[in-house]
Amino acid sequence: MKHRLILAALLASTTLTGCGLLVVGGAAATTAVVATDRRTTGEQVEDKTIVMKAGAETRRLLENKEGRINTTSYAGVALLTGDVPTQADKEEAARLVSKVDKVTRVVNELRVGEPTPLSVRSNDSWITTRVSTALLNAKDVPSRTISTTTERGVVYLLGRVTREEGERAAIAASSVPGVNKVAKLFEYVSAESLAQPLSTNNQPSNSSGTAAPAAEPAPASSVEVMPVQ
Repeated sequence: MKHRLILAALLASTTLTGCGLLVVGGAAATTAVVATDRRTTGEQVEDKTIVMKAGAETRRLLENKEGRINTTSYAGVALLTGDVPTQADKEEAARLVSKVDKVTRVVNELRVGEPTPLSVRSNDSWITTRVSTALLNAKDVPSRTISTTTERGVVYLLGRVTREEGERAAIAASSVPGVNKVAKLFEYVSAESLAQPLSTNNQPSNSSGTAAPAAEPAPASSVEVMPVQ
């Protein structure tokens, strides 16, 4: 009975906060998604499914090998971070994840080499926590729609934001001690589209029956990097 009560409390907490950690293959604290975001319910479910399926594929790839692959997904954009033994493993990981249903793009940030020490990964988790707090406290930054992942001091920001919001978020993240650089993987939308209620009119629909705000054309580079001064 005691175990049932604990499980019920945990489930209730998750339901009330709306928090979800979309990460596979590494410490859960390394990636944070806070409360409600601008994805539709269908997109959020799809992202969780992407992470689970991608994790299964990459675990099979690294079976009997030294390495780790973390998958983070936001609105179908799959970010791969971690360490793999060879360049061939890096390329194969991206290929496998690109085949997962609902994945629209793979950002392959895997590092070829020896596994990252536990001490470094622990520090990355701490940085992620500090960045999430900085975003929450920053003015005019929609922290509830931004996912943060840290790998060897590089902070990756994913989310659906305006360009102004994305710039403010990157500045806030870069101010955190220990951050080497900030990589923006945002899906940019207009302020006008955010002001409109979600509807299916003239928008591609998803499994939730609603549509997300219209995105601006993607930049030529998939990763915008802000060096830390």
